Amino acid sequence: MAQRITTLVLLIEILFLVNYISQITTTAAENDADVIHVAGKVMCQDCTLNYDKWINGSEPIKGAVVSITCMDERRRVRYYGSDKTDERGQFDLIVNRVLYGGKDLKAHLCKVRLVSSPDQSCNIPTNYGNGQSGVELVRPLMVFKDLVKFVVGPFYYTTPMCETPKFENNY
Repeated sequence: MAQRITTLVLLIEILFLVNYISQITTTAAENDADVIHVAGKVMCQDCTLNYDKWINGSEPIKGAVVSITCMDERRRVRYYGSDKTDERGQFDLIVNRVLYGGKDLKAHLCKVRLVSSPDQSCNIPTNYGNGQSGVELVRPLMVFKDLVKFVVGPFYYTTPMCETPKFENNY
């Protein structure tokens, strides 16, 4: 019984330490970086394929548009930008943290979301990975000197056949 209590106390201490380090990293990212760097990927997922091909057969979308919107504490838009994906479906948004006039952007008040797909056969946005509703930049993947990098997604579009029908009066 004493060994279980000791193990439990040790686990709680480890969780506390991990949370503390995470908060330090996030705070350092907010205060030290000159830019907010966000990377990710946009893919096409075809629901008409069998399960194995559907789960493993997503294809990158070249030219899909992804946006970043940063707000201030009073929920006013302070910055809006976008980027197109390359042939591998990857995007790379780089935003200066200090705006014209000396206003600072806070990464945790920014959201990244899908905007559009140039592929007419795969242009229905899904909310897998929160691509449609938007991902808040909470914890960076990497913090090094003047670089703070967030990675989001992958985000997915699907085919028009896979779109969920919308019913009138929620029926």
